[in-house]
Amino acid sequence: MLKLHLPPSPATLSAQENEVLLVTNADLREPANVTCWPTQRDYEARLGVTLEKLGYQMKRAHAVNNERGHGFISSQKEGSDLFAAIDPDAPVIVLLTAWQYSHHIAPSLVHHRGPILLLANFDGTWPGLVGMLCMAGCLTSLERPFSRLWSETFDDAFFHQGLETWLRDGAVSHKTGYLPPVAPTHPVVAREAGQIGRQVGEHILRHKAIVGLFDIFCMGMINGVFPLKAMVDIGIPVESLSQSALLVEMAKVPPALREECLAWYEARGMQFQFGEDGRRELTREQVLEQCAMMIAMARFVKRFGLSAVGVQYQQGLKDSCAASDFAEGAIGNQERFPIPGENGDTIWPDRAIPCMNEVDMGSAIPLVMLGQLLEGLGLPAETTLHDIRWGSDYQGTFYWDLEISGAVPFAQLKGGIAGATGYRQPAMFFPYGGSTIAGQGKAGRFIWAPAHYEGTQVVMHIGTGTVVELPEGAFERRRRATNYEWPLLNAVLDGVSRNDLMAGHQSNHLTIAYVDEVLLPEVLQAFVAQALTQNIKVYTAGHGW
Repeated sequence: MLKLHLPPSPATLSAQENEVLLVTNADLREPANVTCWPTQRDYEARLGVTLEKLGYQMKRAHAVNNERGHGFISSQKEGSDLFAAIDPDAPVIVLLTAWQYSHHIAPSLVHHRGPILLLANFDGTWPGLVGMLCMAGCLTSLERPFSRLWSETFDDAFFHQGLETWLRDGAVSHKTGYLPPVAPTHPVVAREAGQIGRQVGEHILRHKAIVGLFDIFCMGMINGVFPLKAMVDIGIPVESLSQSALLVEMAKVPPALREECLAWYEARGMQFQFGEDGRRELTREQVLEQCAMMIAMARFVKRFGLSAVGVQYQQGLKDSCAASDFAEGAIGNQERFPIPGENGDTIWPDRAIPCMNEVDMGSAIPLVMLGQLLEGLGLPAETTLHDIRWGSDYQGTFYWDLEISGAVPFAQLKGGIAGATGYRQPAMFFPYGGSTIAGQGKAGRFIWAPAHYEGTQVVMHIGTGTVVELPEGAFERRRRATNYEWPLLNAVLDGVSRNDLMAGHQSNHLTIAYVDEVLLPEVLQAFVAQALTQNIKVYTAGHGW
C-alpha cells in the first residue's frame, strides 16, 4: 500500500471582514532592499492611514526582518512559502515602492483566487511605478487578472477613489481607449508606405532575424521571456548563448586592442570620470574590460549570423566583470570603433548592431524590426529601450523621464559621443564597476513600441512622441531625482497622458527610434504594416497617425 508523507502546510493566514493583506516585494539584492526600505515604510504608513479612513485595516502578510534590515520579499522561495500560508480568497494589496523581481511572487499570484491590487508610488528616486509596470506585464502574460493603481503621495482624489472602488468591488479599472486595435485588413497595409512595411515583414519571415541572448532571464522579468513559439511565429527566433562563453571570448581580446578601443572614444570627446579607488570610482581598467565585452559581443554576432544581441546586464555578470552598459550603447551606434572579427575583417562597418538591455524580448522585437525597416530605407537605424522611469510637469506640460540603466546609442544623445559622460555604475548594484553612457536625449521625433505576449500571441503598442531638451536647471533637477549616472530623455507621447500609459502599458520598458519629422507619418505606417505582416496583434497608441 502506498503511504504519502508530505511536509505539513503552515497555518492559514486569513483576512477578517474589512481587512486586507499587505505583501511587499522588492529586489534580489539585499543592499538595494535595505536602501529602499525607509521609503517603503513611509508609504506603508500612508496606506494604513488611508485604509482606516475608508473603514479598513491593513494586515502585513509577512513580518519585517530586523536582522536583514527590511520587510520585503526578496526571493521566489520566500514568495512561494508566503502564499502557501495565505488564504487563497483573501484580498491582497501588493505595495511596490522600488524595483522588484516579479518572479518572487507572480507564480503565486496566478494561483491566488482573491482580488489583487498592484499599488505603486510614482517617484523618480525609488520608482515603484517601474516595478508595477513590470509586474503588470508579467501577470498579463501569465493571464491572471489584476487591478493597478498609482500615486505620488497616496492622498490625492484619484488614489482615494481608486482604492475605495477596489475595496468595494474587488477590482478597479481604468480607461484604455488610447489603444485602438488595428485590424490585419486595415487600409494602411495597401498604402505605398504600408507596402514597404509589408515587404520588410515578409523578408524577416522568410530569412529570419535571429537574436542572440546571453542567458534569457533577467531582473525577474517574466514578461521579458517570450514563449519560443511566439518568437518563431514572427520570424525572430532566439539563439540562446551563455554568459560564461562571453567571459571566455572577452579574455581573448588582447590589451592593445582594448586600449585602442578606449582611445578611439576618448579622441572623439567622451569624458570618463576616472578615479583611483575601483570599489567606488570608475577606473580605466573597468572601461577597458567593457571594450573587450563589446568586441566579444560583435564577434558572436558575426559567428552566429545574428541580427541583434542582448546581455543580462546585472545578474550573473555583475559578480564577474564590469557592467555591460558601455559595451551595449557603443555597439548599438552606427559610428563605432571598428571591431575586428576573428579573421581580421571589420564587423558590421558603419551599421548599428541592435542591443537589448536586460535581454528583454519584448524590447528585442521592436528593436530588430525598426532597425531593419530604417536601415532598409537608408535612415539612421539606432534603436534603444528605456525604462518608463518617472515624469513631472514643466511649465504646464507633463514630460516623461525615460532613463535606461546605463547606456543608449551615442546618436540619441545631445552632442553624440562628445556629449556623453562616463560615470561609474553605483557600487550598490555593481561591485566591479563599469562606465555608463550618460547625457541628455537629443531633441527630435520618434516612434515608440513595446511588445508583450498573451499566450503565444505577440502584442505590440505603437505610438509616436517628441524628445524635448529642457533647460539646464529643469534637466538637472530630474537627473538628481532619478539616477544621475544614467542617460535621461525627456519626452511627450502623442495623445497619451501619464495616467493613460500607467493604465494600459504592459512593460517597464519602451523601445524608441528617432525619425525625421517629415518622414515620420510614412515610417509609422510602414512599421504598423510590417508588424501586421509578422503576425503581431497591433494597437496604435494615442493620435500618432
